[in-house]
Amino acid sequence: MRILILFIFLITNTLANELPDLKNLIIHKNPKTYNNVIFLDNSDEEINIQNLDSQLIILNFWATWCAPCKEEMPSLDKLQINNKIKNLKIYPINIGKENRNKVNNFFDELGIDNLEPYFDNPSTLAKTFSLRGLPTTIILNSEGEEFARIIGSIDFNNENFINWLKNLS
Repeated sequence: MRILILFIFLITNTLANELPDLKNLIIHKNPKTYNNVIFLDNSDEEINIQNLDSQLIILNFWATWCAPCKEEMPSLDKLQINNKIKNLKIYPINIGKENRNKVNNFFDELGIDNLEPYFDNPSTLAKTFSLRGLPTTIILNSEGEEFARIIGSIDFNNENFINWLKNLS
């Protein structure tokens, strides 16, 4: 019995130590399931999260007028090509109802080369995911369930965050 208690204690401490120290990261005890999460690519083709095959999916909700979004976008761009993390796909979804030219210019001005812009049109995902502000990042598992959320901006190049994602992929 003591060995079992010790084992549980060690596993719990190990998992707690592996979590990144980010004040705005929320990890759900029970993953949240969503139906009909559909957004558009730059060619107006529909993307449905039920049809995605990545092991780890990040949905980043942003707008061009959002200063924290502009600040975090370059680190999000670098995260997509971080070779420490396998099977990661990032979908930056514009929910600012902005036209494609404005969004594409935003990406060009920031030098975003590894991500493509996606669009919530019409604006339904803000309501679906109960977004309270921008940026908000939703982290989904391979079943399309939300198991974590970041409210506000972060540096996606944070080593603790990267190591945590690496252990999930």
